[in-house]
Amino acid sequence: MSRRTTTVDIEAPPVPTTADLDLIVEQLRQSWTARLSIRRTSEEDARLHQIYVSLDGERLAVLSAGQEISKEITPGPHRLRVHNTLFWKTVDFTVAVGEHASFVTINRKGFGTWSMFAYFIGTNLVYLTVDREAFYGARR
Repeated sequence: MSRRTTTVDIEAPPVPTTADLDLIVEQLRQSWTARLSIRRTSEEDARLHQIYVSLDGERLAVLSAGQEISKEITPGPHRLRVHNTLFWKTVDFTVAVGEHASFVTINRKGFGTWSMFAYFIGTNLVYLTVDREAFYGARR
């Protein structure tokens, strides 16, 4: 019994170029996300006026009492701006890949909410609170 040996030419796999590797890294970078949630669901909310929310200069939402918004964002530093047309709050924060940053906003009653001064300026003085929550739910 004789054995035959055959040779098969096997081509080497293609070697990726620097441009190919840069494209793969960029696609991975774009797939990294974090999540941002802003809630206006506190029982302490005066339920007066709307709260306007923007992130990095882009308007996200106008929240009425009981509403919330959640959005995927890129990891890294961000600037959250929240106002009720009378009081403004700016919060700088940073999120990591996969992190869920959650904020609660409240329009609170306070000194002068139902005062004569508020009557004369034509609006109730409703104070704005923005707090970052330690954790709000799981990543969706």
